Amino acid sequence: MDNKTVFLFSPTLHDAFRPGVRCSMPKLKRSVLSTLPVLSWLPRYSVRDNGLGDLISGISVGIMHLPQGMAYALLASVPPVFGLYTSFYPVLVYCILGTSRHISIGTFAVISIMIGSVTERLAPDSDFTFLNGTNGTAVLDVTARDAYRVQIAASTTVLSGLFQVLLGMVRFGFVVTYLSEPLVRGYTTGAATHVVVSQLKYIFGIHPARFSGPLSQVYILIDICRHLPETNIGALVVSLVALVVLIVVKELNSCYEKKLPLPIPIELIVIVAATLISYYGNLNSQYDVAVVGEIPRGLKSPSLPDVSLWGTVVGDAFAVAIVGYAINISLGKTFGLKHGYKVDSNQELVALGLSNTVGGFFQCYSVTSSMSRSLIQESTGGRTQVAGVVSSVIVLITVLQLGTLFGELPKAVLSCIVFVNLKGMFKQYLDIPALWKSNTVDLLVWLVTLVCTILLNLDLGLAASIAFSLLTVIFRTQLPRYSILGQVPGTELYLDTDTYEEIPGITIFRSSTTVYYTNAELYLDALQKKVVSKPQFTPEQSNIRSLCQSKVNWAYEQQWTGLDLGSETGSHGDDAITQTSSTVGEEKRGRSSKTHTIILDLSTASFVDTVTVMMLNNIFRDYREIDIDIYLAGCQVCVVEQLSRASFFSESIPKSRLFTTVHDAVLHSLRLQGASDVPIYECALVSRPSPQGHLAGGGTVLQNQLHSYDYINELILILRSDIISFSTRTWPVLPRCNQHGSHWSQIINNGY
Repeated sequence: MDNKTVFLFSPTLHDAFRPGVRCSMPKLKRSVLSTLPVLSWLPRYSVRDNGLGDLISGISVGIMHLPQGMAYALLASVPPVFGLYTSFYPVLVYCILGTSRHISIGTFAVISIMIGSVTERLAPDSDFTFLNGTNGTAVLDVTARDAYRVQIAASTTVLSGLFQVLLGMVRFGFVVTYLSEPLVRGYTTGAATHVVVSQLKYIFGIHPARFSGPLSQVYILIDICRHLPETNIGALVVSLVALVVLIVVKELNSCYEKKLPLPIPIELIVIVAATLISYYGNLNSQYDVAVVGEIPRGLKSPSLPDVSLWGTVVGDAFAVAIVGYAINISLGKTFGLKHGYKVDSNQELVALGLSNTVGGFFQCYSVTSSMSRSLIQESTGGRTQVAGVVSSVIVLITVLQLGTLFGELPKAVLSCIVFVNLKGMFKQYLDIPALWKSNTVDLLVWLVTLVCTILLNLDLGLAASIAFSLLTVIFRTQLPRYSILGQVPGTELYLDTDTYEEIPGITIFRSSTTVYYTNAELYLDALQKKVVSKPQFTPEQSNIRSLCQSKVNWAYEQQWTGLDLGSETGSHGDDAITQTSSTVGEEKRGRSSKTHTIILDLSTASFVDTVTVMMLNNIFRDYREIDIDIYLAGCQVCVVEQLSRASFFSESIPKSRLFTTVHDAVLHSLRLQGASDVPIYECALVSRPSPQGHLAGGGTVLQNQLHSYDYINELILILRSDIISFSTRTWPVLPRCNQHGSHWSQIINNGY
């Protein structure tokens, strides 16, 4: 084969699909390691480097799991022991399948309250209340109610886990991108309000009625206020003492964080102390202070979920799946960036889904990562998920041997622990002044999400918040900023004419966003309003000679200085346009005419639809009738391909109307208006031959004298679809001018 020859041939359908379906040992190994990440890090685990840190971290996190698991179980409206189960089984599953090394999976306030809203709606107290035949009083069957609520929570958890697994298998991890940070923070803040309202009954020791549906939180608050005269003084005193102790010690932990080797486990200390005081003080029998009650010893055997409930809880399960994953992946990616490792979003979705699915069979409720526990796991030296295994062992020991000792623990203490751990969520109210200064649209999303979450409940609030967030995106694309561009002196840059002067006779029009069917008409109206009459000058009235010698792409041309492409360029083209514009006042002789050229800068467009194509056709047709030339500049390759498929190009709109940059279009327009020394761009381009043809031997040579997309786009299409063999002696076939050479260099270097 002659080394000057370039072979072009199209791969067959079999060749195109073969790399994706071919199985090899390296590919099989990669698939197994991506599915079971534990196999990639466990064989290389260093006990000497990581063992001590993971042990201390696991013990610290395990101690936190105990009070939080029991406290958050109250939010889910299930017995506290099921919070301990939830802190055990899912953690083990995530250690095997998860890709984050620092997050702590387990109970979380927001997810717990979402599960609690489902269990209380489907199993209200009224369904398990009956009249005592002896004295006619109402009696609540707590055992039957709790058993049914556990069944509801487990069924919802399994369904939400299946949603997560399925979404992960179809590589749908990007769905979380529709939950913006203001939306997530506003939602969690609103959920924290639900948490507070749900725990007030334990703080005051009262029994308000339960409400569901929109505005339920308002009705509950009104009913709580109505029952305040019935406050249990014993429960209130226990709550106040526990709150004071928890807040003071947690603030001390924050102040002396760097001096303390480990944070003081005040939650566990308060639980132990409150249990002892309650047991020896008979708080339950003498002061009617509600306590946890009997905690069974041992683990529950697995059981099948009640599939008949899935039709009722499908919406709630999907909301739990999305919110849980959003919290998990945001926290995981934060630690991944901090410590320099990759967190696979799709694998995280599968890992979290299987954690929920397996946990649901063991009567756990939905889990996600906890900010407070994850920070403890990282700060105490945890480096791998071995810390999670150690924390699970702590929980297991408690369930098997120590759980029965907490039967006299007041529920008010658990509510206080929940309150104190919501501090981080309530600090998110500080987002309001920050967003007010930075972005009012994001502030509006934050506030609307907060209000919708509080007033419409967690499921409807999430749906309404996502809908509103997407509407803001639509409105922002419907109402973009339209601007006329002028040249930055001495450069090839074109910016808003509020700062820089416009080139006489040439209107450069740009939209700040993609043009599509919702804003196409607005784009056309804005173009018509902004195109006004401007003075026009002949080439003899300006220093056009140096403009004609300009380099079209100086940055790319530097890559071609070592190649002899048979052309000569100057170096003052950018200044020439500036000189042309600056002579407006000096050369003004009373001559003026309307704009002779309009350049549409489409660099912000990522796609074009049929409405946009029709609008562009109309623009070319209408302005051609009044002798105004239209050019398109800055189009991405995908946009050019879409225009070609839509049959946009024709004899009346040739591809010579396309330019790679605005600067190229300006140079071309000035030459057509009479500039005398503009170089004629000559290039040798081979049209697409048959698969057996080759560039040097069987190709058709096209002569093109326009510096435009009609030859560059053809080459891009060839390079993207064919297999091309270049040798160093092939380069003379490329365009023989530095202006073109710079663009060829860009195409080759960008991997087309």
